[in-house]
Amino acid sequence: MSVTGLRLAALTLIVPDYDAGIGFFVDVLGFRLLQDIPQPGKRWVVVEPPGGGASLVLARPANAEQAAAMGHQGGGRVWLFLETDNFARDHARMNAAGVTFEEAPRHEPYGIVAVWRDPFGNRWDLIERL
Repeated sequence: MSVTGLRLAALTLIVPDYDAGIGFFVDVLGFRLLQDIPQPGKRWVVVEPPGGGASLVLARPANAEQAAAMGHQGGGRVWLFLETDNFARDHARMNAAGVTFEEAPRHEPYGIVAVWRDPFGNRWDLIERL
């Protein structure tokens, strides 16, 4: 049986505050703010990388359990992958903006990669595929 038309559209990322999330992803990384819609007790905030792909729904924690999961949604592993067509350019830009890289860029069989953390504790790969 063949299923067509399915794609991963969005992931929810817990941030301490909507404006802090927008500030980092839009102002620092250059993501586009797609939606910021007030709702009772919360906001629907969606950002998307400049090159497209899956968007992020930025969510403020609703309780202590969700707050405790912030920065640990990947269980301590890299779980988010920001792909670039020019590693050197984007690595330099992110460094200049104060993004915290955990390692120097390395060459792997699949591409150039370096692990970094967003200000909320999530581990990401910046990767240029070969």
